[in-house]
Amino acid sequence: MAFGRLSSRPSDPPMGEINVTPLVDVMLVLLVIFMVTAPLMSSAIRLDLPQSEGVDTGALASSVVLVVDAQGALYLNDQAITAQDLKAHLSRVALRNPQTELELRADATVSYGRVVEAMGLAQKAGLTRIGFVAQLAAP
Repeated sequence: MAFGRLSSRPSDPPMGEINVTPLVDVMLVLLVIFMVTAPLMSSAIRLDLPQSEGVDTGALASSVVLVVDAQGALYLNDQAITAQDLKAHLSRVALRNPQTELELRADATVSYGRVVEAMGLAQKAGLTRIGFVAQLAAP
């Protein structure tokens, strides 16, 4: 008893190419997903940050973002907050980790006094590492 094919036609040669159509389809879907979700990952508060020629260091692992908008309103991690609540929240953060850095994002048009007031609240709460966030100047 012999095992073999039932048809007597010669077999097709094996394909030597890779079908990339499914790969292209997946990549286009991922591109659309990233294009839709990328604007959602940025801060929702619109600021006109001052420009600087410094180096972009990126975000730190343990940091808190404090925003002072053009009207002088305070936002902690994109949530509106009063000065008293800010001091209490920053005190709790400082107790958990005193090395936490405060990323201060202030609008370019906000008064310097309001920025200094926010820095004072952070320092009284126990946070001594304050980073100023600016927009990189165009080359």
